[in-house]
Amino acid sequence: MIPAEFKYLFPSTVDEAVRMLAEEGEDAKVIAGGQSLVPVLRMRLAAPTALIDIGGLTELTGVRDDGDSLLIGAMTTHYEVQRDHLIHDHALLLKLVTDTVADPQIRHRGTFGGSLCHADPAGDLLAPALALDAVMIIAGPGGRREVPASEFFVDYFTTALAPDEILIDVRVPKFTGWGAHYEKLNRVAQAWSIVAVAAAVQVSGGAISAARVGLTNVGSGPLRAFEVEAALVGQPASAEVISEAALRASAGDGYKDNLARVLTGRALTAAVAG
Repeated sequence: MIPAEFKYLFPSTVDEAVRMLAEEGEDAKVIAGGQSLVPVLRMRLAAPTALIDIGGLTELTGVRDDGDSLLIGAMTTHYEVQRDHLIHDHALLLKLVTDTVADPQIRHRGTFGGSLCHADPAGDLLAPALALDAVMIIAGPGGRREVPASEFFVDYFTTALAPDEILIDVRVPKFTGWGAHYEKLNRVAQAWSIVAVAAAVQVSGGAISAARVGLTNVGSGPLRAFEVEAALVGQPASAEVISEAALRASAGDGYKDNLARVLTGRALTAAVAG
């Protein structure tokens, strides 16, 4: 099918993009890599009056060291995240998760920020962003503001972004030296997760000193498994402890509950093994 007619705008700065959004109204859409929006446009499931292409905003690309955290530009592609040495050294979980996103073609075009803003509950990046306490840096007519991942994902395909706001950066605390793993169950290669688990653990002296666990596609948004984390901290990094903690993973659904527990056990075991 052919998309409905729309105005095409190509801003040269973030402030110009924000101004365009405000002027065009709530029926305008921002396009980044286009891997989620373009198929929807072609099927006419969305018919924006204006499309604001931020693909030329190089200021929104790349990964930067910001002291005790990393700043990931919203327009940074999945491919770039996969291969960035700062991500590998300080946020290994993001690298491992991004390895599973779609296929090489999409990873070269799709963007880190675009996936977060699309907010598909089955999308792979939401749960790790939540587990790692990522903070979204947003630009709007009133200036910049920051929203933690725990408040950013509101519902199915819905975020805290206002119609005239743009995600510009994602701040991720450093998890240097932590073990990490992403365990994903899907029907075929490149398919969305049925359920997936993002896990990061810090092991010191044979004991788990800290843990982060996020669940993918178990509800209207990502879920932080706080009970699992609490059952791990201060305990030996043993198979018995992991098995017991994994039983606390819950998806609120009988079938997915079982999947969440099994995948949590696998993810934690692999993360502890490093």
